[in-house]
Amino acid sequence: MTTTPEPRRAPASPAPDQVREPAARPAVRVVSVVYHPGAELPDFTRSLAAATSAPVELVLVDNGTDPEVADRVAAEAGGRVVRTGENLGYGGGANAGARGATQPFLVVANPDVVWEPGSLDTLLDAAARHPDAGALGPALLNEDGTVYPSARELPSLTQGAGHAVLGKVWPGNPWTRAYQRRQETAGTERYAGWLSGACLLLRRDAFEAVGGFDEDYFMFFEDVDLGERLALAGRPNVYVPSARVTHVGGVSWKARPAAMISAHHRSAERYLHRRYHRWYQWPVRAAVSAGLRLREVVELRAAR
Repeated sequence: MTTTPEPRRAPASPAPDQVREPAARPAVRVVSVVYHPGAELPDFTRSLAAATSAPVELVLVDNGTDPEVADRVAAEAGGRVVRTGENLGYGGGANAGARGATQPFLVVANPDVVWEPGSLDTLLDAAARHPDAGALGPALLNEDGTVYPSARELPSLTQGAGHAVLGKVWPGNPWTRAYQRRQETAGTERYAGWLSGACLLLRRDAFEAVGGFDEDYFMFFEDVDLGERLALAGRPNVYVPSARVTHVGGVSWKARPAAMISAHHRSAERYLHRRYHRWYQWPVRAAVSAGLRLREVVELRAAR
């Protein structure tokens, strides 16, 4: 079973003379993967403008076939569009957008994220306090203002099974609580097993050193996999709840719920099979596949 090494902990806060002045904040490339975007994309770029004083290069990666919205919004925001020629999925699209970057930091964020003013600056300041961190993530708010558990532990087999079976019918079950660490969601900065890919600040050198996102994950679990590989490389994931963004959420799900449900279960199966890959763990893999197929059927019926 894969374990996450305990990273070296940086001081909880910097000394006053270590705090970056706004003009000293490093440059950032912001990458957002879009697929037939709507009104959420202009909201993303408008809020990004107020989120940081750092030099920003905006790159929209268009996985879709209708260029009108992406081209218009990129022109208005002073960004550029990368055309993939096909739908590469989230991780593949993010890698395409990050390719060739020279900035020390990358942001990978969903186009349905709305940044609170100064929120990216808060993440950059946290990165200065945690020089070993490979990824930093903000508090991810739902539309109703509640905090989504975006900083989680790497799932053990029992946690994953308990969460998968009981998470929706008994949200407070002990396996889901342990996995999501809900009681710590609105707390102080801390290390996490992985951070939601809906909004991530990444050190470019760390991201490139682990090979970026694994493109075998078309959608979902690419962020779990990345967080695990960063931590194993000694570049931990840091949750920064003082930085806040709102995730409108479900834009892709609302358009294609059945496809998204199936993609989620295929990615979960791929991740767990890779975690339990040894020959003698074949019963685990078989049980995982059977359980996920059953859960997928139930969720597809409920989505009709």
